[in-house]
Amino acid sequence: MSTYPKEILQTYTTVFGTTTKPVIVRSPGRINIIGEHTDYNEGFVLPGAIDKAAYLIVALRDDDEIHLVAQDLNEEYRTYVNDIAPTINTSWPNYILGAVAQFKKLGIALKGFNAVLQSDVPIGAGLSSSAAVECATVFALNHLYNTQLDRIAMVKMAQRAEHEYAGVMCGIMDQFASMMGKQDHLIKLDCKTLEYTYVPFKLEGMKLLLLNTNVKHSLASSAYNDRRNECSTAVAMVAKHQPNVSSLRDVSEAMLDAYVKPYDTLIDMRSRFVVQEIQRLVDACNHLNHNDIAALGSKMFATHYGLSNMYAVSCKELDWLVDHVKDNTNVIGARMMGGGFGGCTINIIKEEAIVPLLEALQPAYESAMQLPLTSYVVSIDQGTSLIETYV
Repeated sequence: MSTYPKEILQTYTTVFGTTTKPVIVRSPGRINIIGEHTDYNEGFVLPGAIDKAAYLIVALRDDDEIHLVAQDLNEEYRTYVNDIAPTINTSWPNYILGAVAQFKKLGIALKGFNAVLQSDVPIGAGLSSSAAVECATVFALNHLYNTQLDRIAMVKMAQRAEHEYAGVMCGIMDQFASMMGKQDHLIKLDCKTLEYTYVPFKLEGMKLLLLNTNVKHSLASSAYNDRRNECSTAVAMVAKHQPNVSSLRDVSEAMLDAYVKPYDTLIDMRSRFVVQEIQRLVDACNHLNHNDIAALGSKMFATHYGLSNMYAVSCKELDWLVDHVKDNTNVIGARMMGGGFGGCTINIIKEEAIVPLLEALQPAYESAMQLPLTSYVVSIDQGTSLIETYV
């Protein structure tokens, strides 16, 4: 059974006493090994839950007050079930309140609750810290309200919480990986059908190392919309000749050669990356089923340079980090992870090489970029789970 940070229980009993019987839920952050910018093109993604998580200790009240405590921020927030609305001055309550809003839609009478939140998922690193909180809340309330929802239904509720209360129109990967994660396995998720399979991921003598650029460029949201539009344009160009095509999932490189490349080289380059990335993910799963981590690593490098050169969503800091490990024989694979223009690179590295790499890389990066380089070693862990049902 998973453990939890004991200070969260101490805070709960200090603030709320010991008369109620709370539950404690753990819900992890996530990484994505390969399959970037494929989700909104109805392709595949290959995420995994990690061993950094949000923890929520929560118990129902006899009235309809909601009393929230954020352990890490030393902040409190109070409202009532019938008064919930997105908060403006502080963002963290929205991930919890957005989940409550989904239960209100079920039309059942809801009691209020007391809750303390603590998380060791780094914020702003592209590890889906918000999805972890949303999934923890949905899972805890499903247990306490006895709504008997299955995990897929809870994934969708957590995603809607992000859409409606955080105002972020995310795909479903983040919540799916957090809720559905399995230790030592990745999830091959079909973003078109939500069908999924678990793919074994055992790193013998190797680790996943995340390197955080600590940069977030303002281009990210506008470029994201541009890429979506460029992909839609490519689909429309192909669909004039192939009416059964509804997304880049249905498009081949031969179709791009015939219907896109002769007319618009930019649209061709953007859409070709996605078509190639979907195939890379399929190949990567085959490599993993044969425990061929080296072949997976080469696919990761190919993904990075596709994202940088063809899809144009990288930045100098991400490229610097990948360029500086690509010839290191101890680094099996590396790429930028996430939407782009900042965040982390994900690296598969031999365990004994982590310290020497960081000793060389950190001062060089900080000198070149005038930014700190933050690192995290993560492993693939279980998804959302109930870790205590009483105190």
